Amino acid sequence: MNNRNNYIESLKIDCEKCFGLCCVSLYFSKSDGFPQNKDAGNPCISLQKSNKCSVHKDLYTKGLKGCIGYDCFGAGQKISQITCKGEDWRSDSKHAEKMFESFHVMRQLHEMLWYLNEAFHLQKDKNIREEIKLLLDFTNTLTLLDMDSLLKINIDEHRDKVNVFLRKTSDMIRRNSSKSNNSPESKFYFGKDLRKLDLKGADLRGAFLIAANLKGMNLTGADFIGADLRDADFSGADISRSIFLTQSQINSAKGDKNTKLPINITKPMHWLR
Repeated sequence: MNNRNNYIESLKIDCEKCFGLCCVSLYFSKSDGFPQNKDAGNPCISLQKSNKCSVHKDLYTKGLKGCIGYDCFGAGQKISQITCKGEDWRSDSKHAEKMFESFHVMRQLHEMLWYLNEAFHLQKDKNIREEIKLLLDFTNTLTLLDMDSLLKINIDEHRDKVNVFLRKTSDMIRRNSSKSNNSPESKFYFGKDLRKLDLKGADLRGAFLIAANLKGMNLTGADFIGADLRDADFSGADISRSIFLTQSQINSAKGDKNTKLPINITKPMHWLR
């Protein structure tokens, strides 16, 4: 727990150790940037028997933004290698169905771990920090349950508990990042040019920032949890001290070599083209 980066590594995707769970268990729509329209539980046309994607290296040139943007927070390899002990979904249809359902639960737990880990390291209040640590450890324990037990978790109830501490941490960070109560009235910024706004310490939780222009902006302390950042342009922007950003959000956004990112977020390759 003392080394943030080591802990975060377990929440990053490792497709080599996964059975292609996102390529099978999810519903796909071509309009959302996936290879085909497909129902949940059916393998993607690009998924090989080796569980590798046949077009992975060409996702950007093929315009498969849905695939580029998706991130499971390491839930895929956890289910494949630890929960199911290396047993593939191809061997048994009943096992496969339970495996897919467990994957969806695990992804949500891993997402909560990502946020809780960040909150733990941001929070200055000693008592709140200790409560976050207890919840972080408990959430991690849940990820080690077997499939039957995973499927019995009341995930909404657990998320509500997590959100209490994420909100407290967000309020603290944003209060210290802006001289004013920087909470924009609107959450809808589809295609808007926001460069003239001061969004330091802004509450952008759940905001629709699709194709918004945020070029060159200083977004220190802005809370992006749950924000839709598809094609939002962060070229030259400083989001290194923004809070509750995920790899998935950044993968789906635009940026360049001059964009400053949080330490635990990897700069997407398509930003460097």
